[in-house]
Formats: sequence, C-alpha cells, structure tokens
Amino acid sequence: MFAFIIRRALQTIMVMLVISLIGFSIKSNIGDPVRDLVGERVTPAERAEIADKLGLNDPFFAQYTRFVKNVLYGDFGTSLIYRKPCLEVILKHAPATIELVLGAALIIILISLPLGVFSALKPKHLFSRFIMGFSTLGVSIPVFLTAIMLIYLFSVTLGWLPSYGRGETVDIFNNGYWNSGLLTIDGLQHLVLPCISLASIMLPLYIRLIRSEMMEVLETEYIKYAWAKGLAPTRIWLVHAFKNTLLPVVTVFGLQIGIMFAFTILTETVFQWQGMGFMFLEAIQRADISLLIAYLVIVASVFVLVNTVVDIFYGFINPTVRISGTK
Repeated sequence: MFAFIIRRALQTIMVMLVISLIGFSIKSNIGDPVRDLVGERVTPAERAEIADKLGLNDPFFAQYTRFVKNVLYGDFGTSLIYRKPCLEVILKHAPATIELVLGAALIIILISLPLGVFSALKPKHLFSRFIMGFSTLGVSIPVFLTAIMLIYLFSVTLGWLPSYGRGETVDIFNNGYWNSGLLTIDGLQHLVLPCISLASIMLPLYIRLIRSEMMEVLETEYIKYAWAKGLAPTRIWLVHAFKNTLLPVVTVFGLQIGIMFAFTILTETVFQWQGMGFMFLEAIQRADISLLIAYLVIVASVFVLVNTVVDIFYGFINPTVRISGTK
C-alpha cells in the first residue's frame, strides 16, 4: 500500500504540473499584462521597458518556471476586478461553494443509498419501478431548469424558502475568510434549494449505479454460498452484498465530487449564490484573465487531489483488492 500511495502522489504531481502548464499557456497568450497594469496612456518605449522588467520578454520556460514558483507560494497574480491577490479572492468565495457541494453530497448519500438498495432487492416492486422512472426523468432535466422549477414551487408559489442569496452568515474564524450560513437558521434555509438543485445532477445516476452494482453482487457465487449457509437475509444484504457494492460507488463518487465543483456555476448563477462559480462567470464577463487562470488551476488541483484520496481510500475499504506495486 505504501508503494501505491507514493506512486499515486507522483502521478498527482505530474498531473498538476501539466495543469499549471496549460493554465500558464492560456494566461501568456490571452490579454496584455502591461496594458492591464498601466492602461493605454504610456508610450511604446515605456511599455517595452515595463515588459522587460516584468520578465515578459524572457523565454517561455523561464516564465513558466517563475509562474510555478509563484504558484507554490500562493501567488496567482492580482485580480483586475477586486484589485486583490487572486488567491485571496478565491478563498473568500470558496466557503460558499464548499458548503453547497457538501450539502448536495449529503443529499445524494442519504437518498441514493436506501433507494438504490431497495430497488435492487425488490426490482419488481411498484415503488422500485417508480424510482427507476423518476431517475430517468431526473437525468433528462438540466440543472438550471430544476433550479427554476424549485424556485417557482417553493419560493414563488408556496413561499416556504428563499429564492436567492446566502442569507445570514457568521464569520467563523473572525478573519473574513469563512462566512458560513450553516450556523444560522436563515443561512440553512437559503442553502436548501441550491443544494437540492445541485444534487439533482448526480442523484439519479447514483440511484441507478447502486441498484445495478447491488444486483450484480447479489448474483455472485459467495452470496449464493452465504444463502446456502443459512445466514440471515439482513446480514447477507447489508454486510456481504452492500460492502462490495460500495467499492465502485466510492470511486465514482470521488470523481463526481470534483465535477460538482464545476457544475456549481449554473446553480450559483440561478440562485445568485456568491461562490466560486459566480465569481468565475464575473471574471469571464470582465475579462479578468489572472482570476480565470487561478480558478481553473485551483479547481483542477482539487479535482486531482480528491481522486487521489479516493484511490487510496479504495484500497483501505477492501484490503483484498490487489493493487499493482503493493505488498
């Protein structure tokens, strides 16, 4: 297992270097840093002198090495919109997105596990057929349409829940970087509809995935042997079958967590949720290249790190899984 962890860590570093190279290539070919810094009211000679001082005339890989070094120290450049370091801007918007993703993930886990297992154990039951039909419908509906329907039903028609914003928040660490709505009733109420909307993307897929994996496991020889030994049905279903069903589900869940960070863009736009996705769209509209690249690099890095952790966790769930390079 130790060799596997080392190998995955090295692979993670390589992937993150490729991500940083792509990000730097985009940044160096889009926009004009000198113009962004001083505007148009300078002579060509002054612009050339500033470019030389900033190292913009250096060879590509010299600039890339400097870019990677700055990133390692947390320097992604300065946002043109906020006039602050990009990392500081992203860190202030990150809590809203993290809370949104965690809330959606919790909804997916709490709903997909029991529904998926039930539909696998009772495939001909009327409720199982309803679940499958509903999941097919859920896959077909885009997230922004789900969000609009939720707003119309629960905010406009019934008036039960707020339709936009984060509501009342609390500065947890008293430093302005983590304003959380999880500690207030109003903040939790504002979180409900966005979380349901974001969860609707993955929830139908997980119900179907858990159902198909569970049904496949129930047909294996060791499950048939467990029945032959006379074990209790609950033990067979929850201990033997469900445990092995979780292996592929955990792997896919890790992948989808990273994808949900990208899908928050639509959800945050509809609900005016001041998170990283809303910030990203604002950066696109106002051509804030530094903030765009910082967002892409950070989100891609989170995606890679989450998948690395899931791969390692996969080996701990079932020690019998043989992983190449481990002992």
